[in-house]
Amino acid sequence: MGFFKNFYRKIVRPSVWARPEMAVTFRAEIMPGKNRLERTFKIREVLPNGRVILYEFPGEHRESAFEPVNFKRENT
Repeated sequence: MGFFKNFYRKIVRPSVWARPEMAVTFRAEIMPGKNRLERTFKIREVLPNGRVILYEFPGEHRESAFEPVNFKRENT
């Protein structure tokens, strides 16, 4: 049973880490010397391969380039 459960999670229903219009922050190691606001951008589009395209920042970016998403941060 465990094999099929993992297969379903990874292949049939992949995890979604980002959505359009969501704010993401680059890790400090990628943009040294910039504060959090300067490293924060909005997602314009989520590609089928899991990468994202941002507003006002060129290129495709993957999840590991960003700080972990904290949904509670925006609500406080």
